[in-house]
Amino acid sequence: MHFPVTRAPHREIVPNSVLGMLIFVGTEVMFFAGMISAFTITRAGSLPLVWSLPAGLVLPAAETAVNTVALIASGILMFVADRQRRAGRSGRAAGLLLGATVLGALFVLLQGREWWGLLSQGVTMQSSTLGAFFYLIVGTHAVHAVVAIVALGVAWWRLRQGTLSSAFFLGAQTFWYFVVGIWPVIYLRVYF
Repeated sequence: MHFPVTRAPHREIVPNSVLGMLIFVGTEVMFFAGMISAFTITRAGSLPLVWSLPAGLVLPAAETAVNTVALIASGILMFVADRQRRAGRSGRAAGLLLGATVLGALFVLLQGREWWGLLSQGVTMQSSTLGAFFYLIVGTHAVHAVVAIVALGVAWWRLRQGTLSSAFFLGAQTFWYFVVGIWPVIYLRVYF
């Protein structure tokens, strides 16, 4: 006797875009953990004069706090945009997503202004060990932020056009949450 085999319809538990992004983010967390660990170990073993910035300068932690608030607010707007999108309110979601993107861009622009100020005062990758680590870690984060902002911009455009897939949005959202979530760790470790 032959019994036909029936299979249940295939349902993705986690969309491939999200799974792929989670794997990528996992590797990036390890990458940043390695850089921050190297920073911490080097700092612990360095003499004060070797570790300090030229001419007694300090990293602008207070100014960077403003950047940090902008980035965290961007992550909150992304969360609310996702809620609105899921509720079928595409117009509201698009406005919130645009706000998240603009705040992310503001973060990068303010970081660039900070870099410009430090460079004009002689802080370079060659000026001190702290300067080298600062530009390496913060610069790597900035590259990630720019790529994520581009993805958010594409998501916003597609949402406005009515062609945004949930898979693309979730992938971009996952990457943005990584960029937002890793920054407080970098800020607290590098600037203080």
